[in-house]
This record gives sequence, C-alpha cells and structure tokens, in this order.
Amino acid sequence: MNRPLQTRKLLTIVCEAALEKRLEKELPGFGAHGYTISDARGSGAHGRRDAAWPASANIRVEVLCDEAVAEAVIRHLEAQYFSSYQLVVFLSDVQVLRAEKF
Repeated sequence: MNRPLQTRKLLTIVCEAALEKRLEKELPGFGAHGYTISDARGSGAHGRRDAAWPASANIRVEVLCDEAVAEAVIRHLEAQYFSSYQLVVFLSDVQVLRAEKF
C-alpha cells in the first residue's frame, strides 16, 4: 500500500425511513461531504422492523467525516429527532485511504 491510512469517524444512523429525505438535505449543512443510505432490517427494543411496508421500514445512514462534523450531526439528531423517532446512532474510528475526500 503506497498511500497511508488516516483516521476518520464513521457515523452510523439506523432510523425510520421517514427521515431519509430530511437527512439527505441536512447532512451537507453540517459539513458531510457524502453519505451512504441502505435499507435496514432487524429486531430490538421496539420490536422487529422488517420493511414489509413503508411505515415499518428502516434505513442505515453512514457518513465518513471528521470528529467535528460527527458531533454536530449527533447534537442535531438528539435535539430534533430522538423524542419522536426510533434512532440508533453510533460512532467508530475507521482507517481510510484518500482521507482528503472525507
């Protein structure tokens, strides 16, 4: 490997699919250069989420970013969505190539 790995944050948000359009609009405003959204299914404290119909669909949003962006997004999610929507948010350190993109 010729290029060095650098540390960035991987912010992962698993939430109701109803938030997808809002998050797509909001994330760039916090400095996120991009994101990946995929369908998510599973079971947890609020029961099984199988995406069999839109009201029970979940998405997984992943953002590679620096710590300041991650913290700003997390603060926003807490203030705007935690009380009304089902969300799980977690933050990991990851090693990336081409870190300048994130």
